[in-house]
Amino acid sequence: MTNSDRSPAPFGRALCAMITPFTEAGALDLDGARCLADRLVREGCDGLVLNGTTGESPTTSDAEKSALVRAVREAVGDRAHLVTGVGSSDTRHTVDLALAAGEAGADGVLVVTPYYSRPPQDALEAHFTEVADASELPLMLYDIPGRTGTRIEPDTMIRLAAHPGIVAVKDCAYDLLGTQRVLARTELAYYAGCDEQVLALYAVGGAGYVSTVANVAPGLMRAVLDAFDGGDTAGAARLMRRALPLIEATTGAGLPGTVTAKALLASLGLPAGPVRAPLRPAGRETADGLRAVLAEVTDEFAAV
Repeated sequence: MTNSDRSPAPFGRALCAMITPFTEAGALDLDGARCLADRLVREGCDGLVLNGTTGESPTTSDAEKSALVRAVREAVGDRAHLVTGVGSSDTRHTVDLALAAGEAGADGVLVVTPYYSRPPQDALEAHFTEVADASELPLMLYDIPGRTGTRIEPDTMIRLAAHPGIVAVKDCAYDLLGTQRVLARTELAYYAGCDEQVLALYAVGGAGYVSTVANVAPGLMRAVLDAFDGGDTAGAARLMRRALPLIEATTGAGLPGTVTAKALLASLGLPAGPVRAPLRPAGRETADGLRAVLAEVTDEFAAV
């Protein structure tokens, strides 16, 4: 597949689901956020997703969310697209957060399926439509039923695609067949939200990824897409396989990606700080194992 065959990527191709750094006292570390954002953009990210799951959005205040967007915008300017999470279980609150995101300088908003209440599909459609009607920013829908308890069904997604303000999806549904149904019938830009699916989704027409692993290995994740776009599909597959041990250690080892990404960033001497409760930091043995995997994977990548 050539780039002309895929839907436009409204927020770039290589997006990092950026962690939110905190000070050791647990306060928002805006200087650290500026440092991380600048590094990520310099090393290959053309978009950043703030205030998402990896950004610990359930434990940050509305004011902190806006402050983070402003700080990162100051750091990256127009070098990268900024998408910020505004999802909640309350439609009115989600609308308020979307409006605040525009004032803070975001380019788009990430709207997760309302969680816990498990609304039926018609209620989901009404929720996303109300947010899209109210927001001046384009929406990226976040389909992650494993966390929210509710899937955005493909037929619902197809109907939502008719709204001009709904332009993209962060796909964590683990349903490649359903995703391809939507891709075939809409112009929605699909971003892999699960790192192990980056190449698979890109190969069938996805727009790119929103990656947790990119916090610590942005160049490696970007290289997968670059190889594929350059026609080296075998090389893209090799790079994807090379990244798998780090993906598994970061997102598939039983700990939230926030916890493992912050442990790795700290080992690199980069701003991260603690996680906020109820999350707990990685233990020493886990952190040592993560560092060993990162060193092996990045050394192999550098040797290519």
